[in-house]
Amino acid sequence: QVQLVESGGGLVQPGGSLRLSCAASGFTFSNSTMTWYRRAPGREREPVATISQTGRSTNYADSVKGRFTITKDTVKNTVYLQMNNLKPDDTAVYYCGTVVLQAGTWSPFWGQGTQVTVSS
Repeated sequence: QVQLVESGGGLVQPGGSLRLSCAASGFTFSNSTMTWYRRAPGREREPVATISQTGRSTNYADSVKGRFTITKDTVKNTVYLQMNNLKPDDTAVYYCGTVVLQAGTWSPFWGQGTQVTVSS
């Protein structure tokens, strides 16, 4: 029943912006650390941004610092990734992920992803 559904991807020119959304259900969102990952062709999955349970602490990959901002809305059970000054190297499938305690075991979950393409 855990579900993470990403949306907001698309085609954008270099220097442009996109805002990704991840709608969460089936777990206690307000107590969960959420992470945005991305996977580019020929690359391993890479964490790009993380936000704490309270939303007061965030971490970013060096490659996106100053350009990406992660936020969360505990009322809507949604985490966002605002991406500014996009570069061709940002082209990837972006995934929302977390870990969930089920039957005494911590398990990772992620959505199906949303494609971001940065190109002229």
